[in-house]
Amino acid sequence: MSKQSRGFILLILSLLAISAVSHAKKKTLKEVTYDGRSLIINGKRELIFSGSVHYPRLPPDMWSQVLNKSKHGGLNAISTYVFWNVHEPEEGKWNFEGNYDLVKFIKTIQENGMYAILRLGPFIQAEWNFGGFPYWMREVNNVTFRTHNPPYKYHMKRFTKTIIKKMKEAKLFAPQGGPIILSQIENEYNTIQIAFKESGTDYIQWAANMAVATKTGVPWVMCKQKDAPDPVINACNGRNCGDTFTGPNKPYKPSLWTENWTAQYRVFGDPPSQRSAEDLAYAVARWFSKNGTLVNYYMYYGGTNYGRTSSSFVTTRYYDEAPLDEYGMPKDPKWGHLRDLHSALRMCKTPLLDGVSSMEKLGQGLEAIIYQIPGTEQCAAFLSNSDVRVPATAIFRGKEYYLPAHSISILPDCNTVAYNTQTVIAQHNSRSFKVSEKANSNLRWEMSREPIPTIKDAVVKHLTPLELMNQTKDTSDYLWYTTSLQLRTYDLPRRTDIVPVIQIANLGHAMHTFVNGEYVGSGRGSHLEKSFTYRSAVNLRPGHNTISLLGMTVGFPDSGVYLERRMAGIRNVFIQGLNMGTIDLTQNGWGHTVGVNGEKLHLYTQGGSHKVQWTEAKGKGTALTWYKTYFDAPEGNSPVALNLTSMAKGMAWVNGKSIGRYWVSYLSPLGKPSQSEYHVPRSFLKPTNNLLVLFEEMGGNPEEVSILTVHRDTVCSYLTEIHLPQVKKWKGEASMDKRIPHASLKCPSHKVISKVDFASFGDPYGACGNFTIGTCGASHTQEIVEETCLGKTACSLPVEWKKLTKKDEEPCPGIVKTLAVQVRCGHKKKD
Repeated sequence: MSKQSRGFILLILSLLAISAVSHAKKKTLKEVTYDGRSLIINGKRELIFSGSVHYPRLPPDMWSQVLNKSKHGGLNAISTYVFWNVHEPEEGKWNFEGNYDLVKFIKTIQENGMYAILRLGPFIQAEWNFGGFPYWMREVNNVTFRTHNPPYKYHMKRFTKTIIKKMKEAKLFAPQGGPIILSQIENEYNTIQIAFKESGTDYIQWAANMAVATKTGVPWVMCKQKDAPDPVINACNGRNCGDTFTGPNKPYKPSLWTENWTAQYRVFGDPPSQRSAEDLAYAVARWFSKNGTLVNYYMYYGGTNYGRTSSSFVTTRYYDEAPLDEYGMPKDPKWGHLRDLHSALRMCKTPLLDGVSSMEKLGQGLEAIIYQIPGTEQCAAFLSNSDVRVPATAIFRGKEYYLPAHSISILPDCNTVAYNTQTVIAQHNSRSFKVSEKANSNLRWEMSREPIPTIKDAVVKHLTPLELMNQTKDTSDYLWYTTSLQLRTYDLPRRTDIVPVIQIANLGHAMHTFVNGEYVGSGRGSHLEKSFTYRSAVNLRPGHNTISLLGMTVGFPDSGVYLERRMAGIRNVFIQGLNMGTIDLTQNGWGHTVGVNGEKLHLYTQGGSHKVQWTEAKGKGTALTWYKTYFDAPEGNSPVALNLTSMAKGMAWVNGKSIGRYWVSYLSPLGKPSQSEYHVPRSFLKPTNNLLVLFEEMGGNPEEVSILTVHRDTVCSYLTEIHLPQVKKWKGEASMDKRIPHASLKCPSHKVISKVDFASFGDPYGACGNFTIGTCGASHTQEIVEETCLGKTACSLPVEWKKLTKKDEEPCPGIVKTLAVQVRCGHKKKD
């Protein structure tokens, strides 16, 4: 073959290769449009099951792990806000590194084979500090947030265009081959729009036009925005959008649910928030039965508010009741029950998206919503019982169906039940915390007192106490207010039963009081009432007295109108009970110092910790004390947490990285801390010699702090004889509704079942981690479960009396029996 011929062949092969690459690229590009039924991706309607995962609320080494578990939970999309204040902490200075690498996060979503929904805001609320606004926006001249205000619109537009440009440069929008199929501008604006009247209406029109003009190639949404301007889609947020959403504001827009609240975020002083898997599933099935085609769980992964990122009084742990808890572990049955729901809904995809819907009344509180493709047998039905207490039997197309209270049965073929929202087939689990022997061995705590300043130490002096936020500029929680008071001997009460009282009116959120360097006490507001008045007896002396007040915020506010005008800090101060009567110290002359000394010295870092003298810490300490110790990383690879119940209020750092605020002394109405354990990501740790630093504001005992490993090794099943078959076994089995249900148990992380803690077939009651034997039960059930399950990574048990007892007589005759099994997972199975 001649060189010329070989050259020609190589040229043809090169052209073919280029053509193949070009064709492959074209195949990855996705056109995203919509109509009145759904989003349309590459010409095909889609059902979107999305979950909120916020990249700043977990370290990058957890991103792929959490996204992979989300995908296995049946999601095909991930939604995230974009957090302005972390990306532009100072005007014009951008940060997209580490936790804040938005491009990397979106690419990780794509690597896990899912779509992305980008919620730009830039106001996001999200129980995030200042609703996502950077502090410097508060100081822009003549600014009013979220209205037809030129300074605000200038910066909002600049931020939006910066983020869109960054996404486009990384080719992350679907028409570029990326995963982003939907974007959001603004957030729940209807809740404040009325306050701005015509300016609010003008602003929302401007925001929509500005967003659409960026030409991302994907649709835009506005949640809770009834008048969303075309072509922006108005979407629903809430717990039950299937029944509360009035629908899109135009018939050619689809029904989208941008926030389905999986529980409720928690604030300090609150009891645990709950939302059952059954209630969540009912709401989602209801939504899809009523023309919904996209649901986004808020939150799907709980996440952690590291550092000072949470808004007012919000705990460091965010949405721990989500399907994936704060540590990234599936919370069953919520995770598994929703996974099965997604599978059942996908079976209905064709009739749901292309069929014609109709509704039939089946009785009081009973109805069937049917989707049928005309001229075919392709059909899906949703049979619902809206009564929250009473189960019912319904006749649908000549067949009888049992409907538990507050439930929806999904029939992908309008005949066979594949799933019922109230019937949980998925296994349950229970979280436990174990004290790490390795990490807690030889802990040696040292302490260093934080100095209490006087007015002479103050940086800023003013006649009256100054507003706190304007002084701290969100660089610290803390602002010292100091003044002095000269008293004569005869100014003080002579009677021993009369003691002067200090009274301080505070706009929030909390405060510690010191007189002559001694701790007097603390006051606080609450999530609902941030302002408070503090009163306490004080020991004053003849001569010079120093009053030092440490005021603070516990996160900036994140919602409502006029965020830029919110205030905090000391308002007025009085001394009562003196011989000359009440003294008003409000105009006494005050000094102000931002932050505490240890923050400025970075005592929480290895280098900074050498800048002060430390002494041995023994027992309970005093207010405003720094503590440090060193520990080795816990054994294994389970998540890690700190138990801080022996402390009161403060901040914690590990190897210089803040794991957030703690406030265990603020008890809920249940008499317990709102949060006792604090997540320490494994990526924060070294194998040995990890520096743990606590800044304790009120006095605590560090010697009782423990380092824990976190597990979900307690696995349970709770099934009755009338439970329905698992979704994954439905297809192709005509008589599936008559099959015997099976209780399935599977250990996480390839561990094996090492112990059967509980097994009863009869009328047991309780929940995973706390089952109790009832009045009636089959004999030998525990023995049978042990024979079936011990030493295995997974096992399955038929819920049938003949298989769960060694006697020939049916146990507990005349009642519907329940099988409750609780097992413990131990060491990993050896290959």
